[in-house]
Amino acid sequence: MTDQPEDVGLSYAEALAELDEILGQLESSTVDVDVLAERVARGAQLVRFCRQRLQVVRVDVDTVVEQLLDDTAGGRNGG
Repeated sequence: MTDQPEDVGLSYAEALAELDEILGQLESSTVDVDVLAERVARGAQLVRFCRQRLQVVRVDVDTVVEQLLDDTAGGRNGG
């Protein structure tokens, strides 16, 4: 897996909205059989993108929290 999310040309919120739309199509069975594989493939791409994006954000948040904890611990020890 790469460090950066794959490019799907959308923001995270837009990707989720498109996934919701695809899911609705699949659940309602209104999607044409000829388009079904395409919609499932796009859904898989969007899921991968969202997972990768969440992983990047998780690492970023963990880094910030660790820095805050280090700053707090350093402040207590130094002062």
